[in-house]
Amino acid sequence: MFNLLLPLVMLAVLFMLFRSNKKRQDQASQMRSAMEPGSGVRTIGGMYALVKAVNEETVELEIAPGVVTHFAKSAVAAVLDPQEYDAIINGRPGDDEPVDESAVEEEAADSKPLSLDKDVPEGVSDKGGADGEAPASK
Repeated sequence: MFNLLLPLVMLAVLFMLFRSNKKRQDQASQMRSAMEPGSGVRTIGGMYALVKAVNEETVELEIAPGVVTHFAKSAVAAVLDPQEYDAIINGRPGDDEPVDESAVEEEAADSKPLSLDKDVPEGVSDKGGADGEAPASK
């Protein structure tokens, strides 16, 4: 009985592995077929772009205004919703994240401008030592 059970379990495990892999491939194929000009995508390298044209095996992506590149369809990891793409590219919060305008204004008022002036005490030059002397070494 045990001799028959072990091969059956192994076959069942192999069947489940092949089945899940096939499902994943079908989902990726459906996602890539949903690509159309104007939709936002994320590549497997993490780059966000707009689809300009879809060919048989390649897709033309606009990665910056006026800059169009060619990618293999398999290099597209996800097709994004227009709202999600806009939120990522333009830094706009989603619909579920309200923006508190007063907090933004307070934060801008509290920040002071960056100053590149050095506060050098009297008697010390900006060369490291006092009155032109070399800095002390350890």
